[in-house]
Amino acid sequence: MAVVAMALLSLGGFWLGTRAVGHAEVRVVVAGHAGLPWVEVRQGDTLWKIADALAEGEDPAALVEEIKQLNGLPDSLIRPGNRLYVPGEQFLDRHGDVVP
Repeated sequence: MAVVAMALLSLGGFWLGTRAVGHAEVRVVVAGHAGLPWVEVRQGDTLWKIADALAEGEDPAALVEEIKQLNGLPDSLIRPGNRLYVPGEQFLDRHGDVVP
């Protein structure tokens, strides 16, 4: 009888463990952003538009992917008011425009 009770308790524990895993929080871990310039997304901005402004005449496609990676973005969807970290040493004003 004790063996059956232990087996039932063990199975119950495994069942509860699988239920807890189903509700675990998933978080994207992004490397530290200390010292990186950032832009504040404004209405009408796109990743392509931001990357194009920072690309200095180069193809912005690679920069779009780098911005997505830096910010842990799964896709290109950005929202006004969000802060996006961008690679590089450019000096940016508070709206994300490159300061000459």
